[in-house]
Amino acid sequence: MSKAVVLLSGGLDSTTALAVAKREGFECYALSVDYGQRHRVELERAADIAKALGAIEHRVVELDLRQIGGSALTAEIAVPKDRTSADMSHGVPITYVPARNTILLGLALGYAEVVGAFDIFIGANVLDYSGYPDCRPEFLSAFEQLANLATKAGTEGAGKFRVHSPLLKLTKAEIIREGVKLGVDYSITLSCYDPDATGRACGRCDSCLLRKKGFAEAGVPDPTSYRAVNSNQ
Repeated sequence: MSKAVVLLSGGLDSTTALAVAKREGFECYALSVDYGQRHRVELERAADIAKALGAIEHRVVELDLRQIGGSALTAEIAVPKDRTSADMSHGVPITYVPARNTILLGLALGYAEVVGAFDIFIGANVLDYSGYPDCRPEFLSAFEQLANLATKAGTEGAGKFRVHSPLLKLTKAEIIREGVKLGVDYSITLSCYDPDATGRACGRCDSCLLRKKGFAEAGVPDPTSYRAVNSNQ
């Protein structure tokens, strides 16, 4: 079996990407990054997901992006709540973490070289999402080219690195339906940018609203544990 490194945040999309990689016959090495994110409880979910989906290994890399800041996820900036679909469709939101996917893919690439993998999976999505520039196909294609130029394995011709983004052009509803077919337990995933200490989702940030919309449109019951709307408890 070929090996693949799968970036696993603990959220809905990355979990589905891991399930897809498994379906395609890869031995999966899951990689999560503790980058100082506000919602770092997602890392606990990632560990549960990696185990549930049979990853060969789940590695967590610590990298404190709070030292850079510039995002509501890595600085003392309020997470936007209750935005409309129209609001989400314009501009890059403050929840964008500067260069995050470039950094995460770089770590995944290094991990891939170490374990002998040439396939990297990422749950990037350009539909039903909040306009992050590092989720676009142009970026992912450019990173794939970089991977084959900047690595020992690539330059020595040991193999060709491929960046897989199987969810790139699917709606959130389509992603959920695909995951359900693959047996994903979405109750253990966490998408929220501002969960409470117990991991209950706020239900009001962009990610929660898109997740709710996805389950509703997919016709699948939403298993997410939300705290009461307008509650800080």
